Amino acid sequence: MREKKIQNKHLPIMGIGPLYVVVIIILTVVGIALSIMNRIPFIGIPKLEILFRILGIISILLGVILYLKAVFFDKIDTYVKKNQLIITGVYAYVRNPIYSAFMFVCTGILCIYANLILLFLPFVYWAFMTMLMKYTEEKWLYDLYGEEYIHYCQRVNRCIPWKK
Repeated sequence: MREKKIQNKHLPIMGIGPLYVVVIIILTVVGIALSIMNRIPFIGIPKLEILFRILGIISILLGVILYLKAVFFDKIDTYVKKNQLIITGVYAYVRNPIYSAFMFVCTGILCIYANLILLFLPFVYWAFMTMLMKYTEEKWLYDLYGEEYIHYCQRVNRCIPWKK
C-alpha cells in the first residue's frame, strides 16, 4: 500500500459536492420552469403518469436513504478527517452516495413532473458527476490511497448503487 501523502491534513470534507448539487438542482428547476412556461414542449403519456410518479417517489426515497446512510450512519466526515478510505456501509455499494443521492432526488422530481423531454437530464447529471469525479476527487483519492483505491473502484460503481 502506498504511503499516505497527507499526514496532518485531510481531503476537503465536502469535496466538489456543492458545485455538483447546485448545478443539478438549477438544471432541474430551470427545466421544469421552461416546461411550465411552454419554452420546452410538454410531452407526456397520460396512461403512464401514475407509473412515472411512483418511480419518482421511489427515486426520491432512494436518494434520501443514500444521503442519510452516508452522512449520519456511515459518518463520512469522520473517515475524511482521519484520512481513511471508507468502503463499508453504503460505500460498499456506491462510491459517491451523497452525490448519487442528489441525482436520485432530482431525477425523482423530474419523473413526478412527467415531461418525457426532461428525462434526458438524468443522463446529464450522470455525465457531469462522472467528469467531476474523474478529474478531481478520484485523482485525490488515488494519490492518497493508491492501489487500495483502485481495487475499491473495481468492486464498487461510481454513481449507481450495486456491487460489481
